Amino acid sequence: MPDIGRLLETGDAWVPYQLLDANGAVIEPAAVYFAELQAADKRPSTIRSYGNDLLRWWRFLVAIDFPWDTVTPAEGRDFARWMQLADKPIRVHWRDKDSSRPTGHGGSRRLEPPVNAVTGKSSPGSKYSKSTRAHAETVLRAFYDFQQEIGKGPLVNPFPLDRSRRSKRRHEHHNPMDLYRKERVGRYRPKVSQRIPKKIPDEHFNMVFAALKSHRDRALLAFWVSTGARAEELLSARQGDEDPGQQLIAVTRKGSRKVQQLPASPDSFVWLRLYQEELWRHGAPRGRRHPLWLTLRRPWRPLTYHAARAMFTRAQKTLGSNYSIHALRHTSAYRMVDDPAMNITDVQWVLDHAHLTTTQLYTTPSQDDVITSVLAHHARQSSAAAQPPAPPAAGYNPHTLDILFGNQAR
Repeated sequence: MPDIGRLLETGDAWVPYQLLDANGAVIEPAAVYFAELQAADKRPSTIRSYGNDLLRWWRFLVAIDFPWDTVTPAEGRDFARWMQLADKPIRVHWRDKDSSRPTGHGGSRRLEPPVNAVTGKSSPGSKYSKSTRAHAETVLRAFYDFQQEIGKGPLVNPFPLDRSRRSKRRHEHHNPMDLYRKERVGRYRPKVSQRIPKKIPDEHFNMVFAALKSHRDRALLAFWVSTGARAEELLSARQGDEDPGQQLIAVTRKGSRKVQQLPASPDSFVWLRLYQEELWRHGAPRGRRHPLWLTLRRPWRPLTYHAARAMFTRAQKTLGSNYSIHALRHTSAYRMVDDPAMNITDVQWVLDHAHLTTTQLYTTPSQDDVITSVLAHHARQSSAAAQPPAPPAAGYNPHTLDILFGNQAR
């Protein structure tokens, strides 16, 4: 696959991202589609995600020397096969570009074990995951649907729907007591199993928290695990959004973009105050128009998601785990759901779930809980087998029972 073209972040609110070809020119069909996504109230992070899928598709078209507007389902099929069989490209880190090492951080992921011994979570492999392939198929099918609506592109979508479902009426024979199922499935879309959210056990969380090196990092983890907010939601907070007296912090929600105050634990505000006093002594800016989370060194810049993720990854080195930042949100949800005095509708409000069925996923026992329960079952079975049998009830002759049940050889 030729490594040509790129997705450019412009910093312009009107055009946040541009897809460029090998000559550095803007790819016009992608630019029109990005404008459509922005008009549909999609966040810049969503446009970036869609743009990466389009960039991969454009590189594939360059490799097979095929125009984008004359492709057929045969090219869509070959692209699905390529993503299933090909290895992911190894991106050389900027620190290693001038060194003699041939691979950067991308080459180390192939040396990781397939399953982490601490978390039981699979490490990123050399192949594209099913979720990545499914996301790419959905994005490209929507891209060509939009091009057909405006009278451009091929006559037939190269990523069509499944043949077996196109001839049927959607939701025919639907039981009104059941939820509606997703029946618009792409022909080349892989089946992605629904994963149970993975939480961080308390002993692992305490070890990671003890490995943190600054008050800012301790405040971040305390807020993430007590509020259940998404990582980017908390990082978007500004100074003055916190209310220590009421134990509330205001965040901007990801989907609805509404400002919502979330309750947090008391120790979160203690770590936050220590972090703020430490930074203000070093001359960090203060005021309601400044971000709440800043870098620890000059020049003072807002803390980004990638920097926060790198901090959380470094803190897990002593534990040897590979938890994601989003696992802190899962941990918070599990803790609230496990509290019998807390209603599940309250948990739904805190997590900002549109449907209660999404919150009910946290009522499912996690992998660690199931393993602990099964191991306890085996321990009880072993201890029961090692114990001597109970004595017979009063009124029975033990010698007669031994002869009757064959417990004594005759």
